[in-house]
Amino acid sequence: MILTTYGSSTGFCIDPIEKKPLNHFLPGTSVLSFGTAGCNLGCRFCQNWSISKSREIEILSEKASPEGIAQAAQKLGCKSVAFTYNDPVIWAEYAIDTAKACHQIGLKTVAVTAGYITPEARPEFYSVMDAANVDLKAFTEKFYKKVTLAALAPVLDTLCWLKRESNVWFEITNLVIPGENDDPEEIAQMCDWIVTNLGEEVPLHFTAFHPDFRMMDHPPTPPETLIAARQQAIRAGIKYAYTGNVHDPSGQSTYCPNCQAVLIERDWFEINTYELKGNTCKQCGAKIPGVYEKDRGSGKGYLSSILFMLNGQCMHCPYGAVPTCSSAVN
Repeated sequence: MILTTYGSSTGFCIDPIEKKPLNHFLPGTSVLSFGTAGCNLGCRFCQNWSISKSREIEILSEKASPEGIAQAAQKLGCKSVAFTYNDPVIWAEYAIDTAKACHQIGLKTVAVTAGYITPEARPEFYSVMDAANVDLKAFTEKFYKKVTLAALAPVLDTLCWLKRESNVWFEITNLVIPGENDDPEEIAQMCDWIVTNLGEEVPLHFTAFHPDFRMMDHPPTPPETLIAARQQAIRAGIKYAYTGNVHDPSGQSTYCPNCQAVLIERDWFEINTYELKGNTCKQCGAKIPGVYEKDRGSGKGYLSSILFMLNGQCMHCPYGAVPTCSSAVN
């Protein structure tokens, strides 16, 4: 088998790390994000479908070597490189080589993934990843089979493996879709499973769905649904629960579970208050799980993705050299 997308990317963006979303990994820093074409899932709600379903790889792609990507990220002031947009497990060879090139010059690596990977492939892939955001799309096999054309059990197995067998820092995202996976009982079961199997300190992000691809008939997620889901998670014992894709500063900020002080105050992707000293709360000294720099990240990130254009051309659309593009999500 030969990876035909090796060295070909459908786009480069400089993002705030919080957009992955990762709230406990190098807060306030910038990350160079990129992906290829194709995917191993068939999500009906895919928000990157123009990339993940693309068959026009040669037309839509730009060539970039692993070393070139790492050097570009360093030159642009990024602290890490993220493999995202489509699941990097299907272009593992390219991602692994790029991750090694990043580590050689002191950059961290991030996998944004659905966690749908075989036990045999996991160790090699995650051995070069410093962080991951795993998309736990729902908590029923019915949803996975019907909506993603995949299965839930392998994803749960990956999450348990990451916790018990790896040193990868990981956070979980649950995209809440009205009428599909927003039942409070299902959310409660998911939260209970996370606490029991992964622990109460794994951050959990509830993010808003917007109509896309083959789910244009579903309404956007009401902010109230995300806020209620976050409260459910907190009641279940999860210490770090967040809302995403909506304007909810209180739900996107990080709090000390010991003294309740605001540790990282966020407004969208902007960081305002920052009350961490290394990995401890400045107020009470409690240790906060995650990966942090000595001081807060020097970069504030970008309010929208800024395309890194190798040849001055937008990678996601045919409209030429534009400074921003809304086609890339996470």
